[in-house]
Amino acid sequence: MLAEIAPAPTRTYNAHFRCFRGCPGEYSVYEVMYTCPRCGGLLEVHHDIEALRDRSAEDWKALLERRAGTTVWPYGSGVWGMREWVIPDLRDENIVSMYEGNTNLFWAERLGKDIGVPDLWVKLCGNSHTGSFKDLGMTVLVSVVKQMMASGKSPVRAVAAASTGDTSAALAAYAAAAGIPAIIFLPSGKVSTAQLIQPVANGAHVLALDTDFDGCMRIVREVTQDNSIYLANSMNSIRIEGQKTVGIEIVRQFDWEVPDWIIIPVGNLGNISALYKGLKLIQDLGIIDRLPRLVAAQADKANPFYRSFLNGFREKVTIRADRTLASAIQIGDPVSYEKAVQAVVETNGLVEAVTEHELANAAARADLTGMYTCPHTGVALAALFKLVARGEIKSSDRVVVISTAHGLKFTSFKVGYHEGRLEEVESELANPPIYLPADVKVVKETIARRLQL
Repeated sequence: MLAEIAPAPTRTYNAHFRCFRGCPGEYSVYEVMYTCPRCGGLLEVHHDIEALRDRSAEDWKALLERRAGTTVWPYGSGVWGMREWVIPDLRDENIVSMYEGNTNLFWAERLGKDIGVPDLWVKLCGNSHTGSFKDLGMTVLVSVVKQMMASGKSPVRAVAAASTGDTSAALAAYAAAAGIPAIIFLPSGKVSTAQLIQPVANGAHVLALDTDFDGCMRIVREVTQDNSIYLANSMNSIRIEGQKTVGIEIVRQFDWEVPDWIIIPVGNLGNISALYKGLKLIQDLGIIDRLPRLVAAQADKANPFYRSFLNGFREKVTIRADRTLASAIQIGDPVSYEKAVQAVVETNGLVEAVTEHELANAAARADLTGMYTCPHTGVALAALFKLVARGEIKSSDRVVVISTAHGLKFTSFKVGYHEGRLEEVESELANPPIYLPADVKVVKETIARRLQL
């Protein structure tokens, strides 16, 4: 059984840091570094593609199919089932996994027919351990830190992240599982109660700062400069290695067929960068022969990437993001800008922005077909509706919308919508409870009226 799940490679697989901009030099992924020492740009984890080609495309596909959902540690994880493509030399005892990934690819049949795109799918990344796609990256980052600390040679003693909610929950949970102290920097008053309580419950040191996400990010970067505290934000390319598996997983779930479009809500831009990186990897390995068009969806109140797209990416636009219902993407100075530009340009992709009214009603529209969507998924769905209306997306296209978090983390958003209390939103599909006396006649009359009997 183990030989089938973990066959011995004929060559040594390796991964190391390189400068994303192409500066010379290679660095160990176990070094505490986040940017290129030459130019200050972002790093990326580089894999030896020639070594990975020791297996044919068909062999890789068969191997991943055998591993999906297995109980053989750690290959049942949607991330570690692809360990050769992630961090290949991590020792089993240092892998910190909650069997993340392998999430539902949901055929949104009713919603798709309603908008004229019957081949519409929603990737439910929120059906994960802490309720968001951030688990995919955090299992890798915390595992790398555990191996660094186990070596006895690393200065790292804790992990830290600035967060608008989901990152903090994932980091706190995985760090707790590994026994590593976690420090969370949150913008005070800008995170849902459900998101705030997750790192608190997992024992993280939660610091609520009187600033926005970008302010928290500036502070955490200074705090982590002495290398004793390891930075866990998406500017750390280690996380991208886990998050890139979602694109590969989508293709596997389609029996290795490539969808025409993938739409994803974006803030700091690490997720669309990761999505592209995973898809490009399997294209380089000959597993797929084309890439889907990627769409980055933003809220109007936090839309610097959309503004950059409108100027042809000639310059990076930064803004002070306004308060938006899509709080996790309320970011005005995205770290992974250069990588995201590559993702959009290389896939002939698009960037779209939507209003608060559009995102809230898009989420409600999806909910009426059986989903329970977070506001960020509402952003992606609203972008989808606009692209369909403009004719960019055709009725024959296969479209995947990535739902980044579970709606249960955003109960106040749901309640506010159905009670008509959300600012700048006309709740077109509000469905508040009907309060009645305990009178059978009144109840029957009300039911008949509601059902038009």
